Amino acid sequence: MARTMRAALFSDYGGPEVIEITDVPIPKPGAGEVRIKVEAAAMNHLDLWVRRGLPIETPMPHIGGSDLAGVVNAVGPGAEDVPIGLRVAVDPSISYKWYEGQGRGESFDPSPFQIIGEHTQGGFAEYTVVPAENLLEIPEHVPFERAAAAGLVFVTAWRALLTRAKLQTGERVLITGTSGGVGTAAVQVASRAGARVYAVTSGANNVARAEDLGAHVVYDRERVDFAREVWRDTNKAGVDIVFDTVGEAMWQQCLRSLGLGGRLVTSGATTGSRGITE
Repeated sequence: MARTMRAALFSDYGGPEVIEITDVPIPKPGAGEVRIKVEAAAMNHLDLWVRRGLPIETPMPHIGGSDLAGVVNAVGPGAEDVPIGLRVAVDPSISYKWYEGQGRGESFDPSPFQIIGEHTQGGFAEYTVVPAENLLEIPEHVPFERAAAAGLVFVTAWRALLTRAKLQTGERVLITGTSGGVGTAAVQVASRAGARVYAVTSGANNVARAEDLGAHVVYDRERVDFAREVWRDTNKAGVDIVFDTVGEAMWQQCLRSLGLGGRLVTSGATTGSRGITE
């Protein structure tokens, strides 16, 4: 086997011009780790933030890529039970102790929590090393490209709705940005959890897509004031949960859509981070 691989990496923060495709040593799996021959890697908005140096400093040179799928190529000590050749996707989140603690309402301490491709080297390379416990076997009929695109967005949507918002069957959920990755995942998670899903997107094609994914009511934000429509469609009761993936641009409307005792969770601030509540 060759000793080097091709990788897309950067050594300075900035725009696309800082990315370099070059040869680097093939990584070796450590204790509890496996090496994956990457067959597909997907872009996530997080990759843009990481390349720009937000929100943390990353090890340099850095290989991004949180979403990936491929074939197990080698195993480290303690991971010998993972078959070589296994088709896998990767859960990009590291440290479930952090997740579980937050789910119990414990104090906020993000220090142990890491994401593959942000805090560690990622999947924009021919090979990468990940914890064996993060592997998700994928069946033969699922293309690598589809499996790679699911990781970070579905983890984010699942945790936001089921862990943080504590979504219950029968509740009303408003989800913004449902043409994006997290929003697309959130519609599917919420509808399959038995919620009534109100989706916000723009354009006829995206409206139809949200409906196909399981949204019960879809608002085109370019045509209507969705907060006003929510109150009309819920007989002025509002929704139980708002999951906002957009940020500042929709903050006021999200707040107005909530019913008494409603919960708001957010995962993104692509339009700004100023959440004005008055």
